[in-house]
Amino acid sequence: MISHIVPISALLAGVALLLLGNGLLGTLLAVRGGIEGYSAPVLGLMGSGYFAGFLVGTALAPPLIRRIGHIRAFAFFAAATAATALLHGLLVSPVAWVALRVLGGTSLVSLYMIIESWLNSQAGREQRGRVFALYMVVNLGALAIAQQLLRLDSPADFTLFAVAALFICLATMPVAATRLAQPATTEPGRFSPKKLWREAPVAASGGLLSGLTMGAFWTMGPVYAARIGLPGDGVALFMSACIVGGALLQWPLGAFSDSRDRRSALAITAFAAALAALPLVAGESLGRWSVAAIALYGGLAFAIYPMSVAHLVDHLRAEDIVGGSSVLLLVHGIGAAIGPMLAGGLMALLGAKALAVHFAVAQVLLATIAWLATRRGAEQISEPAHFVPMVRTTPTVLEIMPTPDDFPPPSHAGEAASAEGANELAAEGQASAMPVLVDTRPAPPPSDGPDDGTPAATDCVGEAPAAGQADGGNPTAGPSRRNE
Repeated sequence: MISHIVPISALLAGVALLLLGNGLLGTLLAVRGGIEGYSAPVLGLMGSGYFAGFLVGTALAPPLIRRIGHIRAFAFFAAATAATALLHGLLVSPVAWVALRVLGGTSLVSLYMIIESWLNSQAGREQRGRVFALYMVVNLGALAIAQQLLRLDSPADFTLFAVAALFICLATMPVAATRLAQPATTEPGRFSPKKLWREAPVAASGGLLSGLTMGAFWTMGPVYAARIGLPGDGVALFMSACIVGGALLQWPLGAFSDSRDRRSALAITAFAAALAALPLVAGESLGRWSVAAIALYGGLAFAIYPMSVAHLVDHLRAEDIVGGSSVLLLVHGIGAAIGPMLAGGLMALLGAKALAVHFAVAQVLLATIAWLATRRGAEQISEPAHFVPMVRTTPTVLEIMPTPDDFPPPSHAGEAASAEGANELAAEGQASAMPVLVDTRPAPPPSDGPDDGTPAATDCVGEAPAAGQADGGNPTAGPSRRNE
């Protein structure tokens, strides 16, 4: 394992430092905004601006990265992210903070794309699973630890803004010092949003509704914790508990999803998440028990998006997996941009408990959609894919995952080796947050070409060749999947 870590240690150190700073900043802004007396709708608008910046960055960053290269682009966007962190502490104004959050989201997603395309270029076939799992562990661990940095000083002071900017600046040092060759850039694949809905409407619904809930959690979760009376260290513990809970339940939920119709698994998990959100309605009377409640809710809610990806991949041909997942990520991002504003408006009307109501309603709606889909009959899926854990970042990271070409052909020995490899990859990633799929289906016969469609939601830089093209061959088409 050490031999896989050393070549990419600079990139992993860079992303860890980056997320320590940015993870602290996100929670700090929610708490400081409450101290400044900003209303819940204003705080929700700030969160929506941040996730809208993600959508902007996925469109604007790739041309700049292609023009100036990965190292210069990383320094450029890291400087922008650090500057926004400091400006939040200097320009304490709702209007300024909304604009700065848009800029911060744009810069952060660009940094994600740079790191992920670089990791992709360094991950050979035999290393992809290990690199992928390790990257996800670093993501989740850094975000969980970042919440505890809130304990260092009062959110009312400038110190924590400086600490966040310091970590972001430090992230440039290992990346700038790396001797790794910069990856080549390629054009993204294509997949139609209309085709996403046609192939798997339950997956599309899961992507949108999980975005509504997770966007609201990241933005309004600290606001909820502060308004029910938790102190600064309690807010940090509240956020970390949800993240850790999201990590611990992913493997059992992934195995549960693999064992049955994924629509049924989505319905059950979403309904359980809605039930887990109900204790949070009690608010102040929960006290420290709210930490346990949010840990259980996070464990279930973090699984909704990857289950949606799982359901989608069950219906896609091999060459469409990255493009289809990219469009689903766009749908999730739209939900994440809407969620904070919606939750903030509800909290202005009903108080802190409205966040739990927001969670429960969205989860019940998804559970109903998925359950109604199961009433239309069983799906005909010949060989469903398998899970490895994943944190949602950018579509570029999908290229790091093992592809069908990484597994032997389906002879008796090959089938056993493929299953053993999938189990090994899954075991290595158990500590990460979100599961996504490793498609172990054999490479199908060549097709006449890719399906027409609009460009995928996110330009990915440094992408690996599509499935079936790793050796310069033509794209391959998988077996047809019956629509829901």
